Amino acid sequence: MRERLEAVLHEKVTDLLREAGDDAALPTITVEASRQKDHGDFACNAAMVLSGRLRRPPREIAAELIDRLGDAAGLVARAEIAGPGFVNVWLAGGQWHDVLDRILAAGEAYGTSDDGKGRKLQVEFVSANPTGPLSVGHGRQAILGDCVARLLLATGWDVVREYYFNNGGRQMRVLGDSVRARYLEQLGRAAVPPEDALLDSELPWPDAIDGLPVLFPRDGYQGGYIGEIAAALREREGEGWIDEPGDGGFRQEAEKRIFAEIRRTLESLGIHFDVYASENEFYAAGKIEAVLGDLRATGLVYDEGGATWLRASDLGLDRDRVIVKSSGEPTYLLPDIAYHREKFARGFECIIDVQGADHKDQGPYVKAGIQALGHDPARVEFLFHEFVTLSSDGHTVKQSTRKATYITIDELLADVGADVFRYFMIERRAQSHLDFDLDLAKEKDWTKNPAYYLQYTHARTYGIERQAVERGVTMPASADIDASRLELPEELELVKKLGEFPEMVSRAAESREPHHIAYYLREVAGLFNPYYQDKDRHEILTTDAGLTNARLGLTFAVRRVMAQGLALLGMSAPERM
Repeated sequence: MRERLEAVLHEKVTDLLREAGDDAALPTITVEASRQKDHGDFACNAAMVLSGRLRRPPREIAAELIDRLGDAAGLVARAEIAGPGFVNVWLAGGQWHDVLDRILAAGEAYGTSDDGKGRKLQVEFVSANPTGPLSVGHGRQAILGDCVARLLLATGWDVVREYYFNNGGRQMRVLGDSVRARYLEQLGRAAVPPEDALLDSELPWPDAIDGLPVLFPRDGYQGGYIGEIAAALREREGEGWIDEPGDGGFRQEAEKRIFAEIRRTLESLGIHFDVYASENEFYAAGKIEAVLGDLRATGLVYDEGGATWLRASDLGLDRDRVIVKSSGEPTYLLPDIAYHREKFARGFECIIDVQGADHKDQGPYVKAGIQALGHDPARVEFLFHEFVTLSSDGHTVKQSTRKATYITIDELLADVGADVFRYFMIERRAQSHLDFDLDLAKEKDWTKNPAYYLQYTHARTYGIERQAVERGVTMPASADIDASRLELPEELELVKKLGEFPEMVSRAAESREPHHIAYYLREVAGLFNPYYQDKDRHEILTTDAGLTNARLGLTFAVRRVMAQGLALLGMSAPERM
């Protein structure tokens, strides 16, 4: 409906300019849905945009535009001047009846578009290293990335979901050493510290087994899962791995088992990846060294203090960054640059990296690196999200990753289920801190739990249909629904809200903000549930067959929008609750 009104307003603006002898390009005017009912259906800023070119007051131009809208009676019911020169427009009721017809005719295609035109796009998200179970913070990123991917698919992009993880470097060595220490501990053996422990400043923690020290890395991984991996190895290998180094089989076994659990957790959330990539693959293929050589060739790399630096200050950043440490080991930045160059080589027109707020400092340097290699950094988007805290009974649940006392996604899913978890993780803007209310998430009352509130709204439409069948009402085909029978203001308001769905999806996809879909669905549910519950005024199954068909059509349209919206959030749309 906005697009139809825009077309008419562009025509009127063109006429105004032509009559004034102005044949220059048409200015950009906006037509936005009004936020308040008494301000009409849409508001347009055309008069204020034209004021400078026509050298006339905005309100005077607005009055003339309103006069010219008089010949669009089939579309426009009335228009008024607001504020400094906005034009508020009320559409004719019949236009909204057409919207209902289009929703029912479109079926599952309602809300989709071809905005992306099949262009290739990559969304990389989660990308947690295989050092332990996924935490609540990983969960927010997982849901955010998946919902962004769903929105982009719905708007015509060719989307590839990708998971990249660092399985090289110090933290993986520490992981292997941690498992080895627990393995030896379970065998009652003394652990020998890794040779590089002191070089890495990992002063060992002495425990005791029969008076013998068990040396555990100071920054070692302490979760119970480390002991479980060690126990499985002890059962399989017995004492055969006593002399196995931590950076050998222990590390490989830990990575394999932990990553298998990560994939299982993500699958329980309905998240599947098209591509898994690892840092070691890039080392094995020589791509890290190749990128370093190519960066040197640009003159934007220099050596100082035994380390190798990226001259990022020459690319507009405030300081240079180390890409290879004095030890000869690359920092995270160099593999990241190599990985992003590989993304360009794979033909992605747009690259979206979903990351936690603690990675904000890294993003500009990755862009600087790929710019130095001749790629367009504007094609890389970093979507950052803030952290998550858990609260219960009004108090924050304390968590510590170092002490392995954090709550995992699996634990939360056992308490609240995947649908509730997904909703709570996506209902707020990614750039806002998220307080996950455990008590509310566990609430089973649909009127209190916002996730159930949306699902119950969808299920209610099926309940209405079941009631109709029990009363012998034949479900109407789209051609049998006369939307003009919907005359009450609250019916038209609901149809108007349903009509916003396609534009809402496009805007949420373009801005990478899926929380708008969650807000929108609550608005739809907030209109439909009171409408249904007011039996005296809005009885759906009436003695008037035509009115019953129209209200059933409205019910089916609500079902369609709720189902499509829940799917975009990755939530199920139950028929019964």
